[in-house]
Amino acid sequence: MKIALTEINALRQAGIIGESAIGGAIGATFYLEPISTFDLDIFVLFDHPPLILTLTPIYEFLLNRGHEAEGDAIVIHGWPVQFLPAESPLLSEAVQQAVTVDFEGVPTRVMTAEHLMAIALQTGRGKDFSRLLTFVESGTADSGKFNGILTRHGLVSAWQKFERNYLPKS
Repeated sequence: MKIALTEINALRQAGIIGESAIGGAIGATFYLEPISTFDLDIFVLFDHPPLILTLTPIYEFLLNRGHEAEGDAIVIHGWPVQFLPAESPLLSEAVQQAVTVDFEGVPTRVMTAEHLMAIALQTGRGKDFSRLLTFVESGTADSGKFNGILTRHGLVSAWQKFERNYLPKS
């Protein structure tokens, strides 16, 4: 994964992408026990987005550096990497407020635990709810920050429903 993260930093340095951050299951592993996943999700902001957003410049840059396309991902040293535009207000905020960590000497931006939780809640698939429950049980997140995110992005009622359906009654 180190080489994949180095290539993502190269995209930023080349001005092809703006800020980016790891999200999804790999993002969660920075806070929780490792889980099985097949790809690295990189959420991207564009400094000067074109009228019609295309990921072609990202793919061309990486293909020219010897990486291969596989479906909607680019395989970088064995890691399928999906580049996803951070188009919604929640995703944009998550990228902007991501934290920088050191991964084997490579500075890497990762979404906060609170944003990963809110995104999982908003996405609402079974695997997202499972990850959300794991976050809750781990006690990793700051509840004040999480509640602020829920409020800003209109997710309070979704959280209340999740609590009723999935969290043990006290």
